Amino acid sequence: MIEQRVRPRADICLEANWDGRSGNCVARMTDLSETGCYVDSLGEVKVGEILGLEIQLPGGEWLYLEGEVMHAKPRLGFGIRFIDLDTEQVQKIRGVIEIAETPAGRYRNSRSRATQVAKDLELLAVR
Repeated sequence: MIEQRVRPRADICLEANWDGRSGNCVARMTDLSETGCYVDSLGEVKVGEILGLEIQLPGGEWLYLEGEVMHAKPRLGFGIRFIDLDTEQVQKIRGVIEIAETPAGRYRNSRSRATQVAKDLELLAVR
């Protein structure tokens, strides 16, 4: 597969839900960038399909995104490219990436770490 990534990705793991033609599915979002992510999922999608994706940010807030499936491996997961992001969505994604890139930010769904990350995101929003 030819590398198509435009932006660096952060190694992170967040709870997710997605909704597409084949229904909806609980999943895990990993490998996040400003332009897309990888979704670990048993649900099946088709390349080119447009999905609604909700990711649970540190601190519990859900962020809704839409994306196009760029590649898929049945019963394993798929990569999506975000589409039509607004400024607020981009800022929230940047904040999560910035925190995830710090050694302490690799929280991997740790609830106690998520509380600190949520506070850090609030501070980033004030900037």
